[in-house]
Amino acid sequence: MKILLLCNKPPYPASEGGPMAMNSIITGLLEAGHQVKVLAINSEKFNVKESDIPEEYKKKTGIELIDVDLSIKPLKAFVNLFSRKSYHVERFISKEFKERLSVVLEKEQFDVVQLEMLYMTPYVETIRKHSKAMIVLRAHNVEHKIWERIAKETGFFVKRWYINHLARTLKEYELSALETVDGIAAITRKDAAFFRKYCSKPIIDIPYGVYPEEFTPKYEIEGKPKFYHIGSMNWMPNEEGIRWFIDEVLPKTVEKVCDFVYHLAGRNMPEWLKELKDPHVDVIGEVPDAKEFVANHDVAIVPLLSGSGIRIKIIESMAMGKTVITTRVGAEGILYDEEVNLIIAENKAKMVEAIRSINENPEIAVKIGKEARKLIESTYDNRKIITRLLMFYEQIRPGSKISFL
Repeated sequence: MKILLLCNKPPYPASEGGPMAMNSIITGLLEAGHQVKVLAINSEKFNVKESDIPEEYKKKTGIELIDVDLSIKPLKAFVNLFSRKSYHVERFISKEFKERLSVVLEKEQFDVVQLEMLYMTPYVETIRKHSKAMIVLRAHNVEHKIWERIAKETGFFVKRWYINHLARTLKEYELSALETVDGIAAITRKDAAFFRKYCSKPIIDIPYGVYPEEFTPKYEIEGKPKFYHIGSMNWMPNEEGIRWFIDEVLPKTVEKVCDFVYHLAGRNMPEWLKELKDPHVDVIGEVPDAKEFVANHDVAIVPLLSGSGIRIKIIESMAMGKTVITTRVGAEGILYDEEVNLIIAENKAKMVEAIRSINENPEIAVKIGKEARKLIESTYDNRKIITRLLMFYEQIRPGSKISFL
């Protein structure tokens, strides 16, 4: 098959959730012997120079980056208050991207055009005009739910009202866009079940996959467990969760575990974290090797309060045999067994107790970490996931008699 991926940001480098999820699909499709081409939006927020992309990657993917200004324009944002259009989506509509997409589709024939995230669906009309390819939306999240949760957690009335407006218009767009594609590959079973309520198109869950052999598990804990978080902080739910942990959970934690330290790694640390002077919080920032950082720590704490989709850093920590303490929101999309391969701490009291328990009994973390690794090997191997995606492509092909989902 020949597959064109339209990406809302460059999949290279795979340094945060979205690009990592895109890259797992690209790598898997290429490994399975299929042709892949990538067209990606290149913005100021996530900017990549083509000269920084390895030649081998360029050759395999034919990647092209189209510069699009995604910055928030105050006047347009204000005018949007009187519109039913989604300002989130409108920002991704680009004349330059549309023109380049048209040229690519006229020049080459594709079997599948896969839209990586909802924000690429404005280009469905262009694809239909220039190609007979099947169109698959790979939904990384139920996008409007992220903003509904953020609004719910926002205290300031005016800001909450504005975020609710963004969520409402995004929801209206998102649900209508589902019917414009030929199939939907949601990243979690929960998201797939949600989409089925509003859409008659074929839907499958295609989670983030890893190659287990690329993650060397380290189960042993030397001395007291080292607690950590790794993730890009320019994703609002990450920053929101870390702020909640530091403000609400940390004070109670140090009452029970006086020598507790929370090690924070990841790109785009906000100024308030960089300036934080707290002996119980170690703000490291971006690390050169995420796997090495995880290997040198023991227990991940992922205090997510909002968001949708699947938490890639949780999957990768589990692949390295680490125990993860998270909320039910954080665990969404992961087929876990509570207290067997993942610890759920739904409120600050339970999170404090989970930290205290593991700190006093590190063998608990070792046991759960081993079970976490088993789950990744059985369920999140990328080869198995790509095989399932390719079967889905065959299912939605016109005239196909395959029906297995």
